[in-house]
Amino acid sequence: MEMTCSRCHQTVQAETSFCPYCGLPQLVYSTEAASDGGQPVRWNDAVRDASSVAWRPALRSALTLAIPAGVLCAFLVPAGIFGLLLMGATGAWVVSLYMRSQRPAWITVGAGARIGLVTGILGSWSAAVMSGISLYALRYWFHEGRVFDDFWNNLITQQMNRQLSQQWAAMGESAQSITVLKAWMLSPEGRAAWVLCAMGFLMAFLLVSAIAGGALGARMHVRRRRPEG
Repeated sequence: MEMTCSRCHQTVQAETSFCPYCGLPQLVYSTEAASDGGQPVRWNDAVRDASSVAWRPALRSALTLAIPAGVLCAFLVPAGIFGLLLMGATGAWVVSLYMRSQRPAWITVGAGARIGLVTGILGSWSAAVMSGISLYALRYWFHEGRVFDDFWNNLITQQMNRQLSQQWAAMGESAQSITVLKAWMLSPEGRAAWVLCAMGFLMAFLLVSAIAGGALGARMHVRRRRPEG
């Protein structure tokens, strides 16, 4: 005998106590028990909504994995997409670790995305802090600031000079305004603004990756819990 879940409208076996898709408890009223005049059976077990998140174990799992992943991402993001993949995998791993402590082990994609959001916030801030500490150490402790200054000066004066001049001229900027803007970009304030913007983009991409990883981890968990056939 099969039933239909009242929340997600998926087919559920009659002997199943919880929907394998959304985790909603399946309560069945028996007319035979009512006609016999028997006492109703009391449900004593606590029921957890699959769309809700128990934040204490979720935060514990996120803190365990997100901070080390953020520190690694600070070094992997400049190498390409590996840092984003690592943060996405961390979001999925946090959801999997969180589900080990939940009974029944049901979760929705939305709940997984929220856990991924918290993971992304912790991981992205860890990556930003680690990047700031690394830049400070390279400039003031190891006295390697000239490497970054030469790179930035070369980027602005040579490689981007022609492209920026053409774009700003097309936007109607005068030659004097272009010169002033280039001078500001070559100043310490301009370099600092560029670093802050780069960190902001880094945090945003890591946050999106963690949310996607958390949602994907919840989706994969739901697929594993579905009955076969």
